[in-house]
Amino acid sequence: MAEPAVLFVCLGNICRSPLAEAALRHEAAKAGLTLTVDSAGTADYHVGEPPDPRAIRTAARFGIDIANYRGRQVEAADFTRFTHIYAADHANLRNLQRLAPHSPGAELALLLDLVAGRAGEGLTDPWYGNEDGFLDTWADVTAAARGFLAKLPR
Repeated sequence: MAEPAVLFVCLGNICRSPLAEAALRHEAAKAGLTLTVDSAGTADYHVGEPPDPRAIRTAARFGIDIANYRGRQVEAADFTRFTHIYAADHANLRNLQRLAPHSPGAELALLLDLVAGRAGEGLTDPWYGNEDGFLDTWADVTAAARGFLAKLPR
């Protein structure tokens, strides 16, 4: 099996996907694993911008600095560069399926498919709410990161 390379995708790449990227990086480091991990958006609204300040503060509460992350849009090369691409929700999964080449090299799935009992669920977008929504997102993406690591061959 190729070394895992994981891309997390949401709409703008400033809330959910950067938090998912940070969570997997953090959990992999705790487990002593080195993975390729990145995040992107299906839309170009926030290309080059840092994550939402609430996402930055949420990650910082867990000792993780994401202030230097920058938004980017999914590109065709991502479908061969990554072994796994996880969409935050159904709309972004559909967008990825439309963008994917005929035979994408990457496995496409929903992020919460990695969490026992949550398969098929979309990750709620915290952008419209308050700071608590970002904490809920952090809990979900951390559970997904742990689920991803648990499915890796040992």
